[in-house]
Amino acid sequence: AWGIPYAAAATGAKIVFPGPRYDADALSDLMSQEGVTYCAGVPSVFIPLVQYWQDTGAKPESLDMVVVGGAAPPRTLIATMEGEFGIEFRHAWGMTEMSPLGSVNTLLPSHREQSVEEYSHFQTKQGRPPFGVQLRIVDDDGKPLPHDGVMFGELQVRGPWVVDGYFKEDKSQLTPDGWFPTGDVATIDGQSYIQITDRTKDLIKSGGEWISSIDVENTAMGHPDIIMAAVIGVPHEKWGERPLMIAVPTPDSSPTKESVLKYLSETLAKWQLPDDVIFVDELPMGATGKVRKVALREEYGTE
Repeated sequence: AWGIPYAAAATGAKIVFPGPRYDADALSDLMSQEGVTYCAGVPSVFIPLVQYWQDTGAKPESLDMVVVGGAAPPRTLIATMEGEFGIEFRHAWGMTEMSPLGSVNTLLPSHREQSVEEYSHFQTKQGRPPFGVQLRIVDDDGKPLPHDGVMFGELQVRGPWVVDGYFKEDKSQLTPDGWFPTGDVATIDGQSYIQITDRTKDLIKSGGEWISSIDVENTAMGHPDIIMAAVIGVPHEKWGERPLMIAVPTPDSSPTKESVLKYLSETLAKWQLPDDVIFVDELPMGATGKVRKVALREEYGTE
């Protein structure tokens, strides 16, 4: 979103700011009143918006495209936006340190020949870098890994507008060969599409196997009775760490741990399944709309 003021000025586009109200009805009304055609935000903004549109039929007629970043959107959100509401969905990734765009998922013509159900899976990837940005993944020793869409490692970036350090800090943040470590773990496929599997600090190592909290969260949010979910690692005597899910049910629903685990088991391996599911009214959110996993670890880290 940090790049939008520049892009809007360069193209002569009006910018509409939401002000203090981020609830779905206020945002939807504002979009309709101002004729908004393009909207950018995090998944936690759009998930309740989609539910509001489904309940009321009040989707703004002017809205043509959304760009979602900041956190990985669930596939169900993508499919609903594109298939039910006809809104083009762009998944993007970036960092303030990159000024800010790192990649955007623009589908190829071959993808558009598929059904929404099929290509929405591909749209969970963060996309390809724009001109001027280079990406690579490396192992724990800093050795570059192949771009085969399978091997995953720490995502590193470089480019003319990527920072090399921080204000009032003399130490360079770059690797000896000039790359900036993002702190994200990702795969890169043969067409240069990246998929971020997790933040390095959010990966869960259980019995020698890495579990992506993002994979488990996005799968859970496909459950009809789950509107949001977060997964953290908690200490385990035998396995080192095990995943714990904290989930927000949809209104007027009463999901159970058993029903959620059964749903997850249709997609995930047994060792990826959370040991427990805790249901809450809301998740702790930061100012940018991201789930504050630090707060979740403080509250549930010893469960």
